Amino acid sequence: MERELRKEYFDKAFKLHSAGRVEEAQNFYRKILKENPEDYEVLNLLGVGELQKENFEFAEKYVKDAISIKKVRYFYETLSQIFFRQNKFEEELAVRLAEEQNFGLNFELAFSLGLLYKNLLNFEKSEKYYLKAIELNPTSRDTYFNLANLYTFFHKPQLAKLAYLKCLELEPDDRESKYFLALNYFRLKDYDNGLSYFESRLCRETAINTEAITYPNLIPNSKIWNGEDISDKILYTYYEAGFGDMLMFARYIPLLKQRCKKLIIKPQLELCQLFRENFPDVEVMDYFYEEKNLKFDVHIPFLSVPLALGLSTDDMFIFRDRYLKADSEKVKLYKENYFNNDRFKIGIKWQGNTYYETDRVINVDAFAPLFELDNVQVYSAQTFEGAEEFNKLATKYNIVDLSKSFKDFSYTAAAVENLDLIICNDTSLAHLAGAMHKPCCILLPYNYNWRWHMDLNYCDWYESVKLYLAGKDETWNSVMKRVISDINF
Repeated sequence: MERELRKEYFDKAFKLHSAGRVEEAQNFYRKILKENPEDYEVLNLLGVGELQKENFEFAEKYVKDAISIKKVRYFYETLSQIFFRQNKFEEELAVRLAEEQNFGLNFELAFSLGLLYKNLLNFEKSEKYYLKAIELNPTSRDTYFNLANLYTFFHKPQLAKLAYLKCLELEPDDRESKYFLALNYFRLKDYDNGLSYFESRLCRETAINTEAITYPNLIPNSKIWNGEDISDKILYTYYEAGFGDMLMFARYIPLLKQRCKKLIIKPQLELCQLFRENFPDVEVMDYFYEEKNLKFDVHIPFLSVPLALGLSTDDMFIFRDRYLKADSEKVKLYKENYFNNDRFKIGIKWQGNTYYETDRVINVDAFAPLFELDNVQVYSAQTFEGAEEFNKLATKYNIVDLSKSFKDFSYTAAAVENLDLIICNDTSLAHLAGAMHKPCCILLPYNYNWRWHMDLNYCDWYESVKLYLAGKDETWNSVMKRVISDINF
C-alpha cells in the first residue's frame, strides 16, 4: 500500500476510533492490514478495539502479533490491560515482567508490578516494587496508599500507619487516608489517636445528610455534639452503619445518658425493641417522627459517641462481661418451642451483609462436623441473605431453623439466651452473643476487621468470645476443626 493511501486510511480510522465508532475504524485498519500484514501499529489498534468490545481472545491475538513484529512498550501495556480486565493476574504478571526485561523499570511499571504481586498475595515482591516506585517518584500519594493497603492486608498495621501518614503529608486533606489511618490505629488498639481520624468516615456524613433530609428544619439549626456540657440539653443520636456496630457501641448508652438531660436514640428498626428492653430510661425511636413531634438540642451519629465522650483506649472496653439481656418471657417461649431438650445446643450463622465484605462468608459444609458430635443439637440463626443455604444442611442433617421466628433482635436475644454456644462468622449475631456474655466462637477471614486488634488470643470487647483466624491459605473447614477441638461440653 502506498504511504499516502495508508496515511489516509489510518487518519480516518483513528478519528473514527477516537469518536467511539470502533467497528467503522476497524474496517479501515483491516484494509491497511490486508496490504501490509506486519503493520504492528495497526495490529495493536485492532487489539485495542477488540478489548473495547470485550472480545478478549481476538484482542490478545492482535496485540501478541504486534509484539512479535516489534517490541513497543505501550503494546505491553495494552496486553496487560487485556489480562487485567479478565482478572488473569498470572498472565498479566508475565507480560509486565517481559516489559521490565525489555525496557527496564520506570515508575508506572514498578507501581503495576506492586499491585500485581499484591493480587497474587506475594507480600515480599509487592512491597519491593512499591518501594521502588516510591524511589522513582517520592511524591506519589497513590503509591504510599497502595503500600499502606498492602501492609494492612498482611497484618502490619504499624507500617501501614506510617504509609498513611506519608499520604497525609503529601495531601493533608486526603479523607480516604485519614479513615484508613484510623482503622490501623484501632487495630493497634490506639483509640487515643484513632478516634479523631475516624470522623472522616463516609457513613458519618451519609447519616448526617440523611437526618438533614428527614428533619430539614431541625438538623441544620442544631449543633453536632462534640463533648461539651449538655447536662441541661436533649441529645439525639442515630445509627449510621451495621447492626454489629450498633450492638458493640451500645455499651456506651448508659454513659451517654449520664451526660444529658434526656437521650433520644434511633437505632435500626430491628434493634429498637431490644434497646428499649435494656435501656428503659432512654427514648428509643421505632420510626422517624414527624418533625413537629421531635425536639432536641444537639445531635450526633452513633459511632462518634466514644470521641464525644472523651474515651481513652483504656475506657473503650467497658462492660465487656455483659450489658444486654433478653426478655424473660421471650426466653421462656423459646425454651418451650425450640430448646426443651437436654442436648448441648449450638447456634450457627455463616453469612452477614455481603454489601460490605464477602470474605466473611463461611461455606455451609464447614459446619458438617458439628452434626457428628454426640448429644448436640444445632440451630440455624441465619436470616435474609444466605438463608437459602439452610436447605443444603436440612436435607442431610437434623438442624432446627430459628430464623423465621426472629421478628427483631429482641427475639434473637431470647433464642441466644437458650443456647450453650454460638459459632459464626464476623456478624451481628457474634456481637449480640458477646454483649449477652454467651460463649461464642467467631471465625475470622485472613483479612479480618480492625475491631479484633492484633492479639487474637484475647477479645477486648467481649469476655465470652473466642477468635479463630483463618490462615492465608486455610479453608473454613480446617478452621472449624480447630473450633471443635476446643469445645468444652
